[in-house]
Amino acid sequence: MAVRTTAAGAQRPASKSASKSAAIPQLAWHQVRPAPILLVSGTETFLAERAIRQLRDFLKLEDPQLEVSDVQADSYAPGEILTLASPSLFGEPRLIRVSNVEKCSDTFLTEALDYLENPAEDTYLVLRHGGGVRGKKLLDTIRSGVGGGIEIVCAELKKDTDKYDFASAEFKTAGKRVTASALRALVSAFSDDLAELSAACQQLISDSSAEVTEVTVDRYYGGRVEANAFKVADSAIAGRHGEALVTLRHALSSGADPVPIVAAFAMKIRTMARLFGVRGGSGQLASQFGLAPWQVERAQRDLRGWSDEGLARCISMLAETDANVKGGGRDPVFALERLIGVIARRGEG
Repeated sequence: MAVRTTAAGAQRPASKSASKSAAIPQLAWHQVRPAPILLVSGTETFLAERAIRQLRDFLKLEDPQLEVSDVQADSYAPGEILTLASPSLFGEPRLIRVSNVEKCSDTFLTEALDYLENPAEDTYLVLRHGGGVRGKKLLDTIRSGVGGGIEIVCAELKKDTDKYDFASAEFKTAGKRVTASALRALVSAFSDDLAELSAACQQLISDSSAEVTEVTVDRYYGGRVEANAFKVADSAIAGRHGEALVTLRHALSSGADPVPIVAAFAMKIRTMARLFGVRGGSGQLASQFGLAPWQVERAQRDLRGWSDEGLARCISMLAETDANVKGGGRDPVFALERLIGVIARRGEG
C-alpha cells in the first residue's frame, strides 16, 4: 500500500511532551499515515479522534473493503486481537481501533506485547492511550521500534498561536478565505474547547459564501457565544428551562445574534435525531454516521428521556424558529424563548 501524509495545514513536529528517546517516528495529529502499529497518545481527545478518523478515511479510499473493528482495552476478551487480525477469506485489509489503553487489563497488555513481536500482514492496529502510567511497558516497547510502529502525538493545544494555526488550517483545507482578525476573534471566543472551535469554523465554512471576516464572526459568535449559545442549548436539552432562559437573555444582552443560537440547537438536535434508537459503540456509530466519537457519546447522553415524537416536534419547531429569526417573524426573541420551552419539555406537552 502506498503511504502518504494526510496533513492539514502547516507541518510541525510533534509535541515536545513525546518521548525524546523513541526509535520510531513521532508525528503530529495531522501527519497520520498507515503503519502496522499506531500509538495515538496525548490528552487532546478531539485531535486523537480526528487523526484516527483521517486514517480510516485514507484506508477506505485505498480499499473500500477495509474491515474496521473496535476493541476496548479495559474490557478486553482473551484472543480478541488475534481473532480480528486473522486473514479473512477474501483478504480484506483490517483496521483495529483499541480505546482506553490507559486503563487496559492485564490480559490485553500481555497479548498486545505478544502481537508486537509478529504483527499480522495488511492489518493496522491503532492503540489510543490518553495518558497515565498504566500500560507504560507497552508504550515503551512500541517506542523502542518493536512492531514497526509510529506514534501520533495529540498533546493539548495550550497556546493561542497553536489554536490560531489549527483554525487557519480548517479554513485552508476547505478552500475558504478568512481574515487574520476573524481567526483571532474565533480563537478568543472558543479558547477553552477545541471541539467547539472546530465546529464554529465548520459552521462558518458552510454558511458563508464570501470571505469570512471579523464582522462575520461577530454576527455568529459575538458576546462570547461559546459560553452562551451552546450553554443555552445544553441547558434546554437537559430540561433546565429556567437556566436556559437566563443564559439566553445574557447572551442577547451581550450582543449575540439569534441566528447562531438557533444553529447551536439545530446542530445538537439533528445529531440526536440521527442517533435515536441506534445501538452500538461510539467508534462504530461514528464511522457509520460520519461523526466524531465524542459527538456520538454526547448525543447518546443527551438522548436520555427523549421520545421519537418529542424529537420530531422539536425539529419542526426548530425549522419554524429558524425562519422567524431570519426575518420571517416579528419577534425573534419570543420565538427563541418558545423554542427553549418546547425543547426543555423534550417536545412533550
